[in-house]
Amino acid sequence: MSIALQFLVLAIIILSILLVISIPVTLASPGKWEESQNLIYTGVGFWAGLIIFTGVITSFIT
Repeated sequence: MSIALQFLVLAIIILSILLVISIPVTLASPGKWEESQNLIYTGVGFWAGLIIFTGVITSFIT
């Protein structure tokens, strides 16, 4: 079970790095926000869900 938790934390780290890079680039590029707005919102929603899911899994382990 702890291996699954480690993979969840790794997924959070990787997704966080991708969002930290992609969101400012998208906002700084002219006209790109309208094109990729849904993708950014989906990524942020998935990130938030991953945080909550990891917290629930952690509560069962400890």
